Amino acid sequence: MAYKVIDLFAGVGGLSYGFAHDSEFEILAANEILSPMAQAYSRNHPTVRMYNKDIKDFSLEDLSSDFGVRQGDVDIVIGGPPCQAYSTVGKRLIDDPRGKLFQEYYRILRELKPKIFVFENVKGLLSIQRGDLIRTIISLFESIGYHMQMRILNAADYGTPQIRERVIIVGTLNDRPFKYPKPTHYDPGLGKPLDPSLKPYVTLGEALGDLPSIKTGESATKYASEPMNDYQRLMRANAPEEIQEHEVPKNSARLVAIMEALPDGGSPKDIAEELRPSSGFANCYCRLWWNKPSTTITRNLGCPSSSRCIHPHDPRPLSTREGARLQGFPDDYIFCGKRGDKHLQIGNAVPTFLSKAIKDSVKSYLKGEKTDGFPDGYLSEPTLF
Repeated sequence: MAYKVIDLFAGVGGLSYGFAHDSEFEILAANEILSPMAQAYSRNHPTVRMYNKDIKDFSLEDLSSDFGVRQGDVDIVIGGPPCQAYSTVGKRLIDDPRGKLFQEYYRILRELKPKIFVFENVKGLLSIQRGDLIRTIISLFESIGYHMQMRILNAADYGTPQIRERVIIVGTLNDRPFKYPKPTHYDPGLGKPLDPSLKPYVTLGEALGDLPSIKTGESATKYASEPMNDYQRLMRANAPEEIQEHEVPKNSARLVAIMEALPDGGSPKDIAEELRPSSGFANCYCRLWWNKPSTTITRNLGCPSSSRCIHPHDPRPLSTREGARLQGFPDDYIFCGKRGDKHLQIGNAVPTFLSKAIKDSVKSYLKGEKTDGFPDGYLSEPTLF
């Protein structure tokens, strides 16, 4: 019998992805408040019951009514409240209305009592209130009987062509240590690894090299070549004949001139002074590197004035499909709504390769298998604990 999974704050289904593609798991239900995201999740995971409503209105009662689920029947809960919930929350988390999303996650865990849960969030969560918030979160989970572990994982270590660090908190109902997934890839810039089985990081060029060149305001539907490596073959395994969503908005002539002047991996300080933008942070108006993984993809992946998102070769930001590829979503993955909705779905997602790695560790834990993953225990900011 398959392990039963519930996905909270499900988004477009990045964290669900690994579990959905393993027959030993069954995702019963997911909750997502934003309609375009919920629609996209359902398009890609048609067998999952999607509850497109506020998390405060989702409970064990829904699952009991629709599936006959009782407390203890769900094996795994995955997901994490959006990071905006933590931006201004005070120390008294449970009494603060701005912490409502976290309270609801806690409530559902208390109702369902899954064997294990996986809580994913941004690395910045660790530094809020000088670490008091994360201590509060951990203690609350412990108060309902969970043994807690926490680690920062980088998606690039698991085959994602993107540097993306996330806090992964795992709670288990028994005290048997959970082993976090062992990396499969390494950063060649740090030299040869001690483990010869590790592969070099997947680069942006390796991820996107078969997609055609386009200019500002353009779109394209024909692949530039046959797949040239394993990553591209995986992305195109079930793809339609025509590329979907490979398009970018039209930018002004001045902005195009700035982007044209940028070298591979360049920033405004690398171009003529008269072309430099008059404002912006250090990572704005910057090109990505062809022979390195992408920096972290955000919802602003199509906006050159935002964090580094300009294509290494073309004078334009990333296309919607390129953003999806850098998150590990295959070319048949569907996004819904307007361009801004789709970019939010992509930018907020958990990379699929990280989801697969976490899923494998969860499966090993539930089966009681011994693994050689990361040592158990906390790993976080040095000053946190």
